[in-house]
Amino acid sequence: MKHTCEESPPGQLLQGIREFNRRDWHECHETVEDLWIGAGGEIRDFYQGIIQIAIALYHWSNGNYGGAVSLLTGGTGYLRRVSNRCQWVDVAGLIADSDALRVALEERGKERMASVDQVLIPQIRTISAPRM
Repeated sequence: MKHTCEESPPGQLLQGIREFNRRDWHECHETVEDLWIGAGGEIRDFYQGIIQIAIALYHWSNGNYGGAVSLLTGGTGYLRRVSNRCQWVDVAGLIADSDALRVALEERGKERMASVDQVLIPQIRTISAPRM
C-alpha cells in the first residue's frame, strides 16, 4: 500500500515516533526503515529524513561528531522536500529543531559536542488532523 502525507500515520510510524522521542534512535531507524522500503515520492523523503535524523542523534550520543553533523544536514535536506505537515508530524518543527542542534554542534566542535544543551535534542511533535 502506498502512503501519502495526507493520510493518518500508520501504526509503525507512531511506534517509530515513540522510539525517537524516548531516544531509542537506533530502534526508530529500524522501525521507520521498514516503512521507507517500498515507499515512493514525498513519503519516501519523509521517512528518509526521519531515519537520517534518528541516526544523526544516535551518532551524537556515541560521540561521532562527523556522522551527527552530516546526517542532520542530510535528514533535513530530505524533509525540506516534504510538506510542512506529513502524517500528522510537524515536519517544519523537526527541521527547525534539527537545524538548531546542528548549528550548536558546529559551534562547539568535536571536542565539546557532549556539552550541547539537552533542550536542543529534537523531538517529533504531532499535529492533530484537521476537522472535516
